[in-house]
Amino acid sequence: MAEFSDWAENKIIDLMRGTTFNGSTSYVALFTAVTGLETGTPTAEVVAGSGYARQVAGLSAASAGTSANGTDITFPTATPGAWGTVSHVAIVDHVSNGSWGTNVFVYMWSALDTAKDIQVNDTFKINAGDLDVSVA
Repeated sequence: MAEFSDWAENKIIDLMRGTTFNGSTSYVALFTAVTGLETGTPTAEVVAGSGYARQVAGLSAASAGTSANGTDITFPTATPGAWGTVSHVAIVDHVSNGSWGTNVFVYMWSALDTAKDIQVNDTFKINAGDLDVSVA
């Protein structure tokens, strides 16, 4: 992952100030554009209702400021509609809420190395170890 959202950057500073941060399970969300990811108010998440659902990130324990997904992250099959070209991925704090910046927050986001066009009956998968998270 390449970028912390503004919200996550503020939470890191708050942690250093001694403010409690209650983390939660993190989920991977897919996007067709970068719009709003930095500010935590994305507008291009893949459309729910086409089989899409955020998936658990499953990050391994951090070591030297890095982590990665310990197992494959497999999204449901795109059906009944296509998802479009998935170009960005984010780690978020809620499995389904869509109230960005109020009830669901972006921790980190990144452009994919290669965008992938997801058509009907395609499946999007991130292989184990390929969701790299680094704060080093």
